[in-house]
Amino acid sequence: MFSVKPMKPTFKCYLPPVQTDVKKTIEPPIKKVEPKLLPGEIVVNEVNFVRKCISAESSQDDLWGKLICTNFKVSFIPQDAPPKQKTQLSHLLLGVHDIPLTCLEQVVTVNDTKGKKKVLGSNQKLKFNPTELILYCKDLRIIRFCFGEAGPESAKKVCLAIAHYTHPADLQLLFGFEYQGRRYHESKEERVNGSTPRGGLLTPIFDRPSDWDREIKRTGASEWRVCSINESYSISPSLPEYIVVPVSLADQDLKQYSYYFTDNRIPLWCWNHPNGSALVRMASITDQQQRRIDQKVCTAITKSHPQRSEVIRSDLDKCLPNIQDIQSAFFKVKQICVIDPFEESEERWLSSIENSRWLEYVRAFLKHSAEMVYYLDGKNASVILQEEEDRDLNCVVSSLVQLMLDPHYRSLTGFQSLVQKEWVMAGHRFLDRCNHLKKNDKVESPLFMLFLDCVWQMMNQYPAAFEFTEAYLTVLSDSMWIPLFSTFLFNSPKQRAQHLMDFARNKAIPQGEDQVVYFPPVWDWSQQFSIKDQTLFNNPMYIGKGAACVQNGEVKTFRRTKKAYSSTLRGTPASLRNGLKGGEDAMTRRGSLVSELKPDFSPVKDVESPSERFFRDWFSRPADQQGLLIPLLVPSHVALWKLFFLRWVPEACIPKGGPITAYHKLSQLVDEIEILQSHIRQYKGPSPGSTPLPSPSGPPSDQRRMYFKASSPNDPPTPPDFLTSSFPFTPMGNLCRRTVHGTPISKFLNGAKIWLSTETLADTP
Repeated sequence: MFSVKPMKPTFKCYLPPVQTDVKKTIEPPIKKVEPKLLPGEIVVNEVNFVRKCISAESSQDDLWGKLICTNFKVSFIPQDAPPKQKTQLSHLLLGVHDIPLTCLEQVVTVNDTKGKKKVLGSNQKLKFNPTELILYCKDLRIIRFCFGEAGPESAKKVCLAIAHYTHPADLQLLFGFEYQGRRYHESKEERVNGSTPRGGLLTPIFDRPSDWDREIKRTGASEWRVCSINESYSISPSLPEYIVVPVSLADQDLKQYSYYFTDNRIPLWCWNHPNGSALVRMASITDQQQRRIDQKVCTAITKSHPQRSEVIRSDLDKCLPNIQDIQSAFFKVKQICVIDPFEESEERWLSSIENSRWLEYVRAFLKHSAEMVYYLDGKNASVILQEEEDRDLNCVVSSLVQLMLDPHYRSLTGFQSLVQKEWVMAGHRFLDRCNHLKKNDKVESPLFMLFLDCVWQMMNQYPAAFEFTEAYLTVLSDSMWIPLFSTFLFNSPKQRAQHLMDFARNKAIPQGEDQVVYFPPVWDWSQQFSIKDQTLFNNPMYIGKGAACVQNGEVKTFRRTKKAYSSTLRGTPASLRNGLKGGEDAMTRRGSLVSELKPDFSPVKDVESPSERFFRDWFSRPADQQGLLIPLLVPSHVALWKLFFLRWVPEACIPKGGPITAYHKLSQLVDEIEILQSHIRQYKGPSPGSTPLPSPSGPPSDQRRMYFKASSPNDPPTPPDFLTSSFPFTPMGNLCRRTVHGTPISKFLNGAKIWLSTETLADTP
């Protein structure tokens, strides 16, 4: 320790006392590292001489530096900037040690010497000087800072500042409103010089009739139309301004019917099957006129079907867990994965995961969605999904049904349009369910996270059917906690429109400017990641429209046809069998789902129901990656999403292991194929006689789709050292259970070696 501290401490002073000596104090001062601030971001409070804990077992690898609270994030600036690593995504708006304030779930202060601990809320007093600060994050990180060498008052002030700014009093105080206002004016000249419609965004927002018209035409819903009776949100505040309704229903009738539905939410069209059946969602009817209104709605939907087929209604409130159950299960599985010590056997730990009921609820939503698929595809019947408010469970099920039935939604742009249509514009309460303002824990529920987990389960079982990767899904879940985009900030389209109108007026944005331009959605990924990092979203195994495949020694191109897409009872090409992960045989797959849907099902039963026959026939054939997909639902096929739940757990991180090793090798192969294809195109030349020499490197680096480039003969055969099962994230600096919970998790590693070994992962479907 210094005998005399300098009056103005520099970053040199951040070194722990054991590393500091008299000789070092006379060396030139280290260059000061300032925080990287976004437009409109200001430092609210800061404290020097802070230690960020890296390991629960020792302080040898801990980092020393400055802890800063801004109006956007908590930021730690190490004294010695670590070398740039390849082990994680490089976020353009957040540093490695940054945490958005909206991502903080709990701010816990600890005083070791007095044995005190306090969870800080807004405008609370702290009666002791904290020696530690533990931040529990909504993305499952746990970050621990120690203030042993810091000034006690400064440490207390920064803790109180973090707690205060984590609880904004109003939505407009979220940093996104300040940031996007500054960004709009700073990029004004750039937009004028090279403007593109909606900022070049490819994902439809469904805030215009033209977006709905295109969806009607794409799905062939000729008996449905775009209706504008909710313009200016004159009918329902939670529905979009433009909705799709049966052609046979007049606007005047719809206005009259709206009074009988919860929040005036008239039935909302979601999707049309090529056979003419429609998927519709609606709220409960609140009046005694229920039978009459029900009959009129069902009659109109029946008329929209070419065969006038029956309408099947499913009341999700009666057959699926409620939002409180889902929140409770998520809390439990989170506790097991990142907080509780792992000191039990592999079997008992996995039993704990199962007992949390999270995977049970994932199975329940997948199973119910598969049943709705049967009605739409197997019975040619239209389906109404009913929920009291039509803003929670309906979002999950309607999205999953469309994902199973329509390969368009398994492309990246299609998936984003699905979320935009069935969640954002349908009025899912993102503000309340994410609890961005920390006002009411009782309405918080991870419905969107549950949906992403269900999507991952299908990706895990059918890895060639999706254009995007689990890294994309994980990044999308993280984006919920970055308050810079309009997608996850609001409870309804009306709330979004009102706040953005006020925002535009306050920031002197011209009237009539497109809201997508001045407060963009999350779908513009160039705001967060470089082109190179965005290639991590691309699935090298994807069999998409126009994707090439080899069949009988010939390169053929897959083209979606109505026949191949709509019929699940016809056979599919044997060449697609390998698209199913693990190559499960037909009998194994056949028994698994059908026995889940109907426990007493047996392949040798004399009599089977139409639904049993439908699923038996489907599972007896190879899966068509561009057709209907039905998930496998027995417990052995529904797994814990390890990248999401365990990416921050150092002990569960497998060096050169996990699914990323296969992704690495496949990406290299695809990149090599695309380079060869580029060479072939160049050899063809403009005329038969010309054979220009190809570029040795193929397409330019920024135009290549794969994150990992083709290997050269000099590259080692093993995966690179920076690859781990947590890639593209790193658990470094995320712990830390020792101080708060009293028990280290040193024994967890032994269990992780058993159930997270590379061999086990390879055998896991």
